[in-house]
Amino acid sequence: MRLFVGLDFPWETKQLLGSLAGGIQGARWVPPANFHMTLRFIGELPAHRAEEIDHALAALQARAFPLVLTGVGTFAKGGQEKSLWVGVEKNPALAALRSKIETALQRAGCAPERRRFTPHITLARLRDVAEGKLAGFVQSHNLFRAGPLHVEHFVLFRSLLGKEASVYTPEVAYALT
Repeated sequence: MRLFVGLDFPWETKQLLGSLAGGIQGARWVPPANFHMTLRFIGELPAHRAEEIDHALAALQARAFPLVLTGVGTFAKGGQEKSLWVGVEKNPALAALRSKIETALQRAGCAPERRRFTPHITLARLRDVAEGKLAGFVQSHNLFRAGPLHVEHFVLFRSLLGKEASVYTPEVAYALT
């Protein structure tokens, strides 16, 4: 089973994010049902390891917090823009939760995460998009702002890769105090 830890959002927020889609040929827009924020990708694991991860995450204690979505940007790889995202206002509580999740997963036997955590929600995957269209989209949506959203739990998701879009299934939700 392929797992990751993330934040799920209310349907209204997913619809708002979905309303940003369009206007960039070559963009593969994420379906609104799939909008989430990955806190830690875990990867492919056997079922018994998933149970260990569940126990480690269930023992974690952190406080609920407000979260504000803000701005739009892109990630590039090898000089090519690869994804379009909505960002998150700097948030010490989110950083603390992410750190606690990382520690819990390492204690459960997961290898340390090598990538720097950049909180975001992916809107679209990009391939051969017109740079001018992409730059125009980012500029016209740069003042996007949603929230504050009250984050009261985080989720262990199962990810099933699909031809058109992946399917993300919440396996367990862990309450924040």
